Amino acid sequence: MVKVIVNGAAGRMGGRIIALIQETDGVNLSGAVERRGQQSVGRDAGEVSGWGRIGIAISDDLSKIIDNTDAIIDFTMPKSTLESLKIAADKKKAAVIGTTGFSKDEMEEIKNLTKNIPCVLSPNMSVGVNLMFKTIADIARILGDDYDIEIVEAHHRFKKDAPSGTAMKMAEVIAEAVNRNLNEVAVYDRHGMIGERKKKEIGIQTVRAGDIVGEHTVIFGGMGERLEVTHKAHTRDNFARGAIRAAKWVVKQKPGLYNMMDVLGLK
Repeated sequence: MVKVIVNGAAGRMGGRIIALIQETDGVNLSGAVERRGQQSVGRDAGEVSGWGRIGIAISDDLSKIIDNTDAIIDFTMPKSTLESLKIAADKKKAAVIGTTGFSKDEMEEIKNLTKNIPCVLSPNMSVGVNLMFKTIADIARILGDDYDIEIVEAHHRFKKDAPSGTAMKMAEVIAEAVNRNLNEVAVYDRHGMIGERKKKEIGIQTVRAGDIVGEHTVIFGGMGERLEVTHKAHTRDNFARGAIRAAKWVVKQKPGLYNMMDVLGLK
């Protein structure tokens, strides 16, 4: 039985992970964490998630409850995630990270911390999206420079980072497939008299509206035809189930940084 702590227990993703752990064989919730001062601290984690009472109070100090666990699942903010990862590394506990928006320096810190513990880090943990990563890389490699590439992502109005981590991962795998430097070819905004589209641009456009859970479309536009690959998430449960699956997988791995492609055996 894999014992899991959820950091960000009162968040939209944290709550769904806690609820779905109750329905999943082979995994138990051993703790729940929220930031100090958050109104849910001290309350029952199951009640906060909407599942019902489970007898585990939400803590504001990961270090006090981490000994009785196998893995930490973290869907919070970069600063909070790094703090919990430091504690996990010190205690030699596995980690699953779904947080997005890390800076280059923060990613380097994550790589250093995961030299001592196994960690799955993925901007999107749904099975469908990770299959899409593989598919769009293959398509881009075959079509090459003859097709224009655009990525359009849409999320709910409360999402804080843009473009989404998933959209950026899509751009990264496509850029690698067609041998381009994403920092040189990415275009995030178009306005006014900008001239013709450059041949090797990879457009990454953002929509924020209402309660959209998550939609990503990659457009391969050629002269005379257009190929579109789209993933639409209807609920957060896909991501939550993926995170739980990753936690059950990562505790059996050697130290290092992994992603959902590793978990699903798609590499």
